[in-house]
Amino acid sequence: MGKLSKRNILWIIPIGIIGVFWYFYGPQEDITDNEYITYVKNYSIENSNQSFETAFASACENPYWVYFETQKGQDVVEFKGDCPINNKKAKVNVQFLVDAKMTTVKYGAMLVDSKMQEESERDNFLLALTKD
Repeated sequence: MGKLSKRNILWIIPIGIIGVFWYFYGPQEDITDNEYITYVKNYSIENSNQSFETAFASACENPYWVYFETQKGQDVVEFKGDCPINNKKAKVNVQFLVDAKMTTVKYGAMLVDSKMQEESERDNFLLALTKD
């Protein structure tokens, strides 16, 4: 085998750099079981003794909970499922923001069929879960 030529080195270095970026920033496996998810699932909905897990399980099909951390270090738990919206099934994503000490849960963004919803629509949806 001969020596590495400059041309070969110029191909190897960029491919190596791409490989390193792919390893650190490429697609990651979803985190579906950790303390933040458990905390949000067991958290009681406002003015109710019902937990988020119970409320979503009774109203929505195919519940899926996932945890991720934003680039700014915010811990986020996201619910995904097929839920009734205006008497039709829709793909719903609701995000919950959890503080680092796990003392409070704040409502984050809500998507219905990949379309962002207003805060009032999100709040009405979450309140409707307690009535079911």
